[in-house]
Amino acid sequence: MNFASINWLAVVVCVLVTIVSGSLWYNPKTFFPVWWAGVRTSPDKKPGEGQNMGLVLGMVFVSSIVQAVAMALMVPAMGKLMSAGQATWSNGMMTGFMLWLGFIAPTYLVNKMFAGHGFKIWAIEIGNHLLNLLLMGAILGAWH
Repeated sequence: MNFASINWLAVVVCVLVTIVSGSLWYNPKTFFPVWWAGVRTSPDKKPGEGQNMGLVLGMVFVSSIVQAVAMALMVPAMGKLMSAGQATWSNGMMTGFMLWLGFIAPTYLVNKMFAGHGFKIWAIEIGNHLLNLLLMGAILGAWH
């Protein structure tokens, strides 16, 4: 792993893009109402109730950074395998898709089934991760 080869500005852009896309994905006018109804433990519970939202949002930010750095390492490595030795926006997206398909989707499926959340909640959550990995892959592949 060569952290010196990472385009840190692209990583920052990826973090910002994933935070924006996540806030749109889980917006009250998009998937949030269905998702919240499926995961909450009590009909009276409100979002963020009993939680330190500063900590929650901080962990979202840290998680986005970790994911973007990992993608910044994976996109060039997989790009070399896919096309003439370099990353492109398209093989960056393919990298995101393959990582999603191989790790995110099946892991979340197991977790959601054991939690009793069902396929609808699984689809909402993995849909957001798919979008984010595709966006990060495109950004990192194009901006190397």
